[in-house]
Amino acid sequence: MRAAAVQLNSTDDKGRNLATADRLTRAAAADGADLVVLPEKFNLLASEDRMRAGAEPLDGPTLAWASDAARELSIDLVAGSIAERRPGRERLSNTSVHFGPDGETQAVYRKIHMFDVVVEGVEYRESATEEPGEEVVLSEAGGVPLGLSVCYDLRFPELYRILAVRGARAIAVPAAFTRSTGIAHWDLLLRARAVENQAFVVAAGQVGRWLPGKESFGGSMIVDPWGEVLARAPDVRVGVEESFVCADLDLAGQDEVRERMPSLAGRVEEVYRWPTGAQV
Repeated sequence: MRAAAVQLNSTDDKGRNLATADRLTRAAAADGADLVVLPEKFNLLASEDRMRAGAEPLDGPTLAWASDAARELSIDLVAGSIAERRPGRERLSNTSVHFGPDGETQAVYRKIHMFDVVVEGVEYRESATEEPGEEVVLSEAGGVPLGLSVCYDLRFPELYRILAVRGARAIAVPAAFTRSTGIAHWDLLLRARAVENQAFVVAAGQVGRWLPGKESFGGSMIVDPWGEVLARAPDVRVGVEESFVCADLDLAGQDEVRERMPSLAGRVEEVYRWPTGAQV
């Protein structure tokens, strides 16, 4: 399998964002990609009010484009995530949808972990407008079990271990990491999730400024099960660049890693006990 991670500088201009996503998705497919992953909130990245106004249902125009593109290009397309409006719900969902080469929906994942943090004095409070998902989702792309996650999920290794135990051989990570957290942790966390789960990680990030004082890191990358970075896009320390990176996923090599270093098979489940009343 050949995978691609698309890097965007999405803003509040949905038409422009979709046009760029379309152009780079087509370029990745032309480069031989069977699987293309788009970033978090690839169609719209803006203020809370603009995100609410621009939210769409699953049958809205953004995912209709994604379905059509997957079918036309005969690729598996992980439509990063969008702000999803769901009937009867006050808050939005941060939703990633995997479309198969026939354009049909293969899986829907709603981001579980809300980014409620303060970074360099800037507050992010996703839970004010979004509700967390409640389901771990494993899909399949070209016969390869594919785990779905979004951005802040990357800091919760439990999610990735569950995906690996359920059979994931590749994991998609659409993201919009902040500049400062990206510099400190992006590469480290992606490689850790790949190594500990002996899985390929395909991470598509936003890059550049999207609101005054808010800037995404970039550095979209593909990591193999040994932790080697197979391909990496520039990050904001180098310059804002909307682009894509491609790499071949060596599944036979992955089998060798898992055989030589059987850490997944060596788990001792009967000893593990989840602590109750833990203080953090």
